[in-house]
Amino acid sequence: MTLYDELIARDLIAQVTDEEQVKELINNGKATFYIGFDPTADSLHVGHFMALCLMRRLQSNGNKPIALLGGGTAMIGDPSGKTDMRKMMTQADIDHNAECFKKQMARFIDFSDGKALMVNNAEWLLHLNYLDVLREVGACFSVNNMLRAECYKQRMEKGLTFLEFNYMIMQSYDFYYLYQKYGCNFQFGGDDQWSNMLGGRELIRRKLGKEDAQAMTITLLLNSEGKKMGKTVSGAVWLDPEKTSPYEFYQYWRNVEDADVIKCLKMLTDVSLEEIAEMESWKDQELNKAKTILAHELTKLVHGEEEAEKAQKTAEGLFASGGDVSDMPSTELKKDQFDDGAITVVKLLTAANLASSNKEAKTLIKQGGVQINGEKVEEFTTAYPVALFDGDGLVMKKGKKVYRRFILK
Repeated sequence: MTLYDELIARDLIAQVTDEEQVKELINNGKATFYIGFDPTADSLHVGHFMALCLMRRLQSNGNKPIALLGGGTAMIGDPSGKTDMRKMMTQADIDHNAECFKKQMARFIDFSDGKALMVNNAEWLLHLNYLDVLREVGACFSVNNMLRAECYKQRMEKGLTFLEFNYMIMQSYDFYYLYQKYGCNFQFGGDDQWSNMLGGRELIRRKLGKEDAQAMTITLLLNSEGKKMGKTVSGAVWLDPEKTSPYEFYQYWRNVEDADVIKCLKMLTDVSLEEIAEMESWKDQELNKAKTILAHELTKLVHGEEEAEKAQKTAEGLFASGGDVSDMPSTELKKDQFDDGAITVVKLLTAANLASSNKEAKTLIKQGGVQINGEKVEEFTTAYPVALFDGDGLVMKKGKKVYRRFILK
C-alpha cells in the first residue's frame, strides 16, 4: 500500500488539486510541504493534532516538512470558521506563543540534520510595503472570487472587516514566498483552508508561471454529531501538560463516543488498518478496550510512554479500591474557603469549575450526578470537614466520566 493509499484508507484526505501529481510527490518523498500554525494561544491543542500527525506520516516517507509559525498572519486573524472577529494580539504575545509551539512540535517532527524546517512568516510579512502588495499581489486576486470563498461566508453574515479580508492574500503570499526560497511545492491544511490554499497556488502560477505547486486538505476531526473534536466543558484539550494534564488528555480520548472511536484510531494513531478492521465489529466491553488503546496511543505520542502508563493506571485505579489517584486532576483548597471547618459540595463544584454557578451545581446534585468518595450526594447542603482533605484528599465524580481530587493547600 502506498502512502497516498493509506491516507485515503485512513479517511485523512478531503480535497487535492492534481491527484496524480500529489501521488507522485508524496509516494516518492519528493514533497517539500508546509502547514501553517497561527500562534493565537500559548499551546497547541487537539485541533492541531491532525496536521501534526500528517506531518509525521509524510516525513517518515521521506518528504520534508516546513512548520510555518504565523507570527505575521496572527496579527490579522483567520476568519475561517469564525462568526466574530478574533481578538487582536500584541507582538509580545505572538512571539511568546510561537516559542511555546516550537517546543511542542519537536515531539512530532524531526528537525535534525535539515530533515524539517521551522520558519516564521513574521520574517517577511511584517516588512512588506503596502503599495507594493497592492500592485504586485493584490492585482492577482479577484474580489468576486474571494467573496465566494467558503472561509468568508460565515463572517459575511455579521460583517467582514477589511483587516480579515486580507488574510487570504497573506496566506497565499506565504506559499509564494516559501516556493521561491525553500522550493516548497506543497501546502497542507484543514479543509476549511481550501480557498486560501488555492489562492496561493494561483499566485505562484500568475507571478512565476509555474504549474507544479499542489495543495491538499485534511479531513476535519469531527465527532458523530458533526462538531469539531477537542473541546470539553472546561474548554479546549491542550497539548501542554500544564493546561491539560496527561490524565485529562487520556480521559478525553478514553471517553469518546462509541461512534467515533474507530475513526479516531484510523486518523490519529499508528495502529495498523488490519487491527482497526478487526475492532470495527467490537461492541460493549471490547469497544471499551478499543477506547483504552486509542487513549494510550495518543497520550504516548503527546506526553511519552511513562505518562501514558501513569494515566492509564490512574484511570484504572478509579474503579478499584485502593487505586493510585495521585495523578488525577486536582483542585487545591485554602482554609479560608471553609466555613466553620467545613465546605459544601456546591462550593466544591464551583471551585473546580465543574459547575458555572451555584444554581447549576444544585441541579447536578438534584439529578444524582455527583458522588463523593464513591457515595452519591443527595443534598446540596452536604458539607465536608477540613480533615477529609489531608493525604490523598477527597475524590469527586461528576456524571459518568469526570473525576476531580480536592486537597488542602
